[in-house]
Amino acid sequence: MMAKKVFFFLILFVMLATACAAPPSTTQAPVETQAPAATEAPAPREAPTEAPAATEAPTPAPEQPKPGVAGHLVLATTTSTENSGLLAYLLPMFEEEAGVKVDVIAVGSGQALKLGEDGNADVLLVHSRKAEDEFMAAKHGTRREDVMYNDFIIVGPESDPAGIKGMGSAAEAFTKIAQAQQPFVSRGDESGTHVKEKNIWAATDVKLDGEWYVPSGLSMGEVLAMTEEMQGYTLTDRATYLAQTKEGLDLDILVEGDKTLFNPYGVIAVDPAKNPNIQGELAQQFIDWLISVPTQEKIAEFGKEDFGQSLFYPDSQPWREAQ
Repeated sequence: MMAKKVFFFLILFVMLATACAAPPSTTQAPVETQAPAATEAPAPREAPTEAPAATEAPTPAPEQPKPGVAGHLVLATTTSTENSGLLAYLLPMFEEEAGVKVDVIAVGSGQALKLGEDGNADVLLVHSRKAEDEFMAAKHGTRREDVMYNDFIIVGPESDPAGIKGMGSAAEAFTKIAQAQQPFVSRGDESGTHVKEKNIWAATDVKLDGEWYVPSGLSMGEVLAMTEEMQGYTLTDRATYLAQTKEGLDLDILVEGDKTLFNPYGVIAVDPAKNPNIQGELAQQFIDWLISVPTQEKIAEFGKEDFGQSLFYPDSQPWREAQ
């Protein structure tokens, strides 16, 4: 009897031991299946860290200055006066003397004249004489004065694949570029430079319908950079070209001196009737200052230190009378 009891308890002990050993295997299994999920879970959280970029991307373009802000003069001008560095040289002198801030809108001459026509500028400094005369004839401006001049030049790579170097006629040089099917980069923006370029093409029999002719819609400085990259040709004002050579531009002056390349600049006061906020008196003050002999002398000196020549030549009536 005792042996049966011992045998019974022995079997019971084995069964209990087996039952107690089972839980470890059941608790370990879930750990193995859940481990990958725990390591992969943070991955989706990386996406929200990039979300702020989406909200920052659409940065609105700054508004162009408009007339009507006290102590401010809105000057619409061509990119050549800005790209050449002339505005950075001259305007701080006027701002200090007059106690005002000059807000510059640098675009092509055609766009600058349009800004004046729409009453969105106080004064204009441009270089498109025919368009300037038409602007005045239409009563958009109250006063126009000669300011200065320089000249246009045709530039291109040193290798000069079109063979135009030294030619005396801009129209003939343009014709050779077209015949050689070499890239010609145009402003294409109705700026004073573009108007001059179109006048030169009009004196040729060339049709501007090939891939070699590249209208860009860019500023003069950007056109020069594009021309260098394409190893092509373009028409530019001398001042912007020389200023860009300081920045490493590697194009040569190939054609210059043609009388058709003369490049005069004028300053115009916009008619205050265009916009009640136009600073008419301040525009007149700026014009008087710009054409005065002391300012004209400063224009004559601009560029001499860096290039050994003036980038612009004074040509106002007070200057001419003083000579």
